[in-house]
Amino acid sequence: TDSWGVKAERVEIKDVRLPVHLQRAMAAEAEAAREARAKVIAAEGEQKASRALREAAEVIAESPSALQLRYLQTLSTISAEHNSTIIFPMPINILDQFIKKKA
Repeated sequence: TDSWGVKAERVEIKDVRLPVHLQRAMAAEAEAAREARAKVIAAEGEQKASRALREAAEVIAESPSALQLRYLQTLSTISAEHNSTIIFPMPINILDQFIKKKA
């Protein structure tokens, strides 16, 4: 437009008609991009979860009673959610601490 002495600052397109096969191709490309982003987000979540599990394992390894407490907490959560009674075997070493205190 410069050769005509007119300067265009902005062009606005009001209506674009794309062939159906081009619309499908664009939709497929957009879907592939969304799926790729979803996979990246899922992988990052898996990394965070594995780090948290590793840290939890380190904490539990430092204190043997921590595993028992976690076990009891899990049983309490299960029984509260399902309104049920849970019978579970109790390790003898838990009772040893109570017996030693009385003696």
